[in-house]
Amino acid sequence: MKTSLLKTSLLSLILSCLSCKPSQEKNINIQTTIVKTTKGEITSVSGTRNISGIYPHLTTYAHAKENGTYNFGNECGIGALAVWNEKLYMINYAAHEPKGSEHKLYIIDKNKNLKVFQGSIGGTPAARMIHQESNQLLIGPYVINSSGQVRVIPIKDMKGRLTAIARHLKDPENKVYYYDMEGMLYEVNVHTLKVKKLYHNPLPGWHGKGAYTSQNKLILANNGEHKHESNKDWKVVLENQNNKEDNGILAEFNGENFKVIERRQFTDVTTKNGINAVPNDQSPLWAMGWDKKSVRLKVLENGEWKTFLLPKATYNNDPSHGWFTEWPRIREIGDGKMMMDMHGMFYDFPSTFSHSNSAGIKPIGSHLRYIPDFLSWNNKVVLATDETSIQGNPYAGQPQSNLWIGEREELGNWGPKSAYGAIWINDEVVALKPSLPFLTAGFDNRILHLNNLKKTPVNITIQVDETGTGSWKELQTIALGKEGYQYYIFKEDVKAEWVRLVANKTSRLTAAFHFTGHKLKNSTDGKELFKSLADIDENSKVSHTKLYSNKINYNLSVYAGGIENNNFKNTNSYEFLKYDFKFVKGIKDSTATSALKNKKVGEEVDFFNKKSAATSAAKENDKEIWSEDEASVILHAENYQVRLPKGHAKYSNQFSAKTSRVTREVESERELANISGTFYELPLYKVGKEPLYKMMRPVATHNKQITEFNTWNGLLVLSGVKLDAEASEHVYKSDDGNVALWFGGIDDLWSFGKPVGEGGPWKNTQVKANQLSDMYLMTGYDQKSVVLESDVDTQFELFIHINHYSDQPVLFKIFDIKAGQKLSYKFPQEFSAHWVQVKSSNNCKATAWFVYK
Repeated sequence: MKTSLLKTSLLSLILSCLSCKPSQEKNINIQTTIVKTTKGEITSVSGTRNISGIYPHLTTYAHAKENGTYNFGNECGIGALAVWNEKLYMINYAAHEPKGSEHKLYIIDKNKNLKVFQGSIGGTPAARMIHQESNQLLIGPYVINSSGQVRVIPIKDMKGRLTAIARHLKDPENKVYYYDMEGMLYEVNVHTLKVKKLYHNPLPGWHGKGAYTSQNKLILANNGEHKHESNKDWKVVLENQNNKEDNGILAEFNGENFKVIERRQFTDVTTKNGINAVPNDQSPLWAMGWDKKSVRLKVLENGEWKTFLLPKATYNNDPSHGWFTEWPRIREIGDGKMMMDMHGMFYDFPSTFSHSNSAGIKPIGSHLRYIPDFLSWNNKVVLATDETSIQGNPYAGQPQSNLWIGEREELGNWGPKSAYGAIWINDEVVALKPSLPFLTAGFDNRILHLNNLKKTPVNITIQVDETGTGSWKELQTIALGKEGYQYYIFKEDVKAEWVRLVANKTSRLTAAFHFTGHKLKNSTDGKELFKSLADIDENSKVSHTKLYSNKINYNLSVYAGGIENNNFKNTNSYEFLKYDFKFVKGIKDSTATSALKNKKVGEEVDFFNKKSAATSAAKENDKEIWSEDEASVILHAENYQVRLPKGHAKYSNQFSAKTSRVTREVESERELANISGTFYELPLYKVGKEPLYKMMRPVATHNKQITEFNTWNGLLVLSGVKLDAEASEHVYKSDDGNVALWFGGIDDLWSFGKPVGEGGPWKNTQVKANQLSDMYLMTGYDQKSVVLESDVDTQFELFIHINHYSDQPVLFKIFDIKAGQKLSYKFPQEFSAHWVQVKSSNNCKATAWFVYK
């Protein structure tokens, strides 16, 4: 069959080709996409369509069949990227397949033509290294020579979920180490591919992530913990096994013995040479990890370890099982520049970073995308992604992930440079012992919250390292009374790469940082990008839908209709075709009906088969996830409730929780919520379970009629397009004019503009004396003020939550309120806290009204 431009649908072409001989190669050319298949398997794909840096034809799945049928695989994140022979190599991974799967090795040329390696064995790989002496790329179980010939290490010889490859300590010219998630350590001869298992599980922790050889040591890292893990194979003895923070490990191996460096969760281990591992590397080695307080950056230099602390932009990565951190990296991104990605924040990372030269780490910006790997290729930055998982996700039939390709400068135009962390959280602090250094350089608004949990006053001295050379000088001393709280705002002109704290007395202390950007976006930033989406007060006809990423094929099922009596009414059904980006009438996937429902409070989704199961309480109450009263939006969790700012009045009248999609997984193991005109990020603790609402952060306020959102083909898809909108790069409409959808990237959401809103825990509310209000969200908002009012003379105490892992709020300020009078208070521009609560000293009818502009 000759390659030609056809107007028929993909399905029609596939059916017409079924009469071809099985061995005959078929070409499918739809607009700008060419797909070649052999015996029902896709062998190559070419295309030019580019939407927000995403090329839909490069989407990877848990298989490479013409249709959507595959054996098993809940996930297909792109685990590793490498440039070799001027081509881009990538591998995707299953959730837990140490014995192989239908996932593939992909090869992309400079024109973005993708080939599927037909000898792929799948599994859960994310390892990559270039072996200098043999001039071979090692990526997952594949070994690729300088001419592009691919050899495969058989699964039977090396079972495991391969996460890292490192140079060998004793025979580096001929052998390398392979490290796996379960902790197995192999050595492989790079010439013969002969495999030898050295250790089955030599270290505590699980979910092995990083491995690198430097300074004559192999450094190993894992980022998870099984509390009932067997220690029969461990090669180390643990002194303290009762510390709740002991999750994961960072360890050394000298070729004979193992040594524990730290019992915390660690991921990437590397040097400035990265994937291009060099012989006898003596460079400073960097290891990234975290605990509940902060990101931990450890540096090995001349045999000595030092630790630096950084803030977290998001709390998605935090759970102790380690599933949700695959795989943060430090990598070169072109022109010798390096970038670090950890806990939702991109950083400039200097290749010179060392013990005595620690200057230069600067935040670039935050992101929503789940990024297992990244690199520079053809003068562009390429981000791998883990997008659509079907673990606990009933709104997608099969997993899929794609790349983002763009300029480095674009990354700084996504989310704000806002992040949070702590040096101490309710910790016993030794007198006169300096804390670990905490990064402050590059952040705009910087505030430090200090809380003394003991009855003895204590002084805290803030010290700064201005140059990153380890030269410390005193900046300020803060006096904390017994059980006292104070905050300190760093002036904008205070120069400090790092900050550390010193207490003059032994005490129990919390020291939490909040960093926020002062150049936040407003609604004009995305005016052109989102002009086709209907504003909340739009009066013209609007396309509303329910969306489902199909199971039986690569298409998107679209239930189209409108809003009647605050409910979605389906009137038309379509499939949106993967390759030619057109609507055809009719939905062929029977599993797509799950997208017509919204989750209820307490509803859980089974990890494997996606069947929903509500708890008895949820069945009895049948609560929507959010509602609204006179004071605020009320977000209902199964065992508590919190409050959020109100949006436009029309949301409560026309776009309630019944009308629109409220929560959905949009990146693997990460949920997004669309509530009253604002998008929020919702961290998870376990797949299919209720999100950690108390750790949520607002993303952007859109004030649009967005009734549905989804990720498909690597793209973010939004419903709520004006039917008279013009078709464009981002807008696609059906031929009959009844449905339209918007397509872009997940981090386009920031361009709607910064989160805004108003409301509070009380509005003309009957309040009992000395009873704390519900928690009301404050994190992520910019210009903040509050109006307080009571019908009797009273005192209002305003409490704030300064860290998600602090059990109790701290008293921020006391206000004397006169009956019938309004008292206004404007928070300092630099001020930030996670949640706020209010208490009255007397029974009263009260209002506490927060305005976020």
